[in-house]
Amino acid sequence: MAFSDLLVTEIFHSLQGETSLMGIPFAFIRLTGCNLRCTYCDSVYAFKNGQHLRISEVIATIQPFQVKNVLITGGEPLLQRQTPTLIQALHREGYRVSVETHGEISIQPIAEIARIIMDIKTPASKMNRGGYQKNLPFLKATDEVKFVIASEADYTWAKNIVLSQVIPTNEILFSAAIPAQGSPGTFTGIDGTWLAEKILEDHLPVRLQVQLHKILWGTDRRGI
Repeated sequence: MAFSDLLVTEIFHSLQGETSLMGIPFAFIRLTGCNLRCTYCDSVYAFKNGQHLRISEVIATIQPFQVKNVLITGGEPLLQRQTPTLIQALHREGYRVSVETHGEISIQPIAEIARIIMDIKTPASKMNRGGYQKNLPFLKATDEVKFVIASEADYTWAKNIVLSQVIPTNEILFSAAIPAQGSPGTFTGIDGTWLAEKILEDHLPVRLQVQLHKILWGTDRRGI
């Protein structure tokens, strides 16, 4: 792969299915590659392969979508050295850029030029290495932190982090894990209603997140 290229799994136009911007039309750029293997991963197909594209080609692909919001996701988009350059180029074109990251790689190079959605890995993911802690100082109030809750133990673990008040963002998201076909592990998941009731019972200052795209188009469709 040339230094100036990105390895891209897919680019598509859809509604944002998560975060506080749920329901807003977005351009999605899914980059290839991830160094984690979470049990509940719903994008296993982005671990390898993909298409080599120049940044100019990526921008040309999303222009017909006629949107102003772009999400760069993966895999783990910060594994690719050209990701900050892509974000800068998108900014010059007038796009509002969000980046979804697992938080195990430094977000410092993009902290001031993108809206960060940091997915702090819970124990049931089998990938909760704690690297997110080094990124907390770089988060802005306008960024978002997400916890995927796959068990009661996950809920307690995430609740304790929230109550410790170490997270500086205005938005903290709790999402009930739903098993996806092809995930590299097995777990029973939790019921979304149970999670909602626990949030209310414990008076947590978080947003319950549902995956709108899966409600609308199903759990195993790519490019949604």
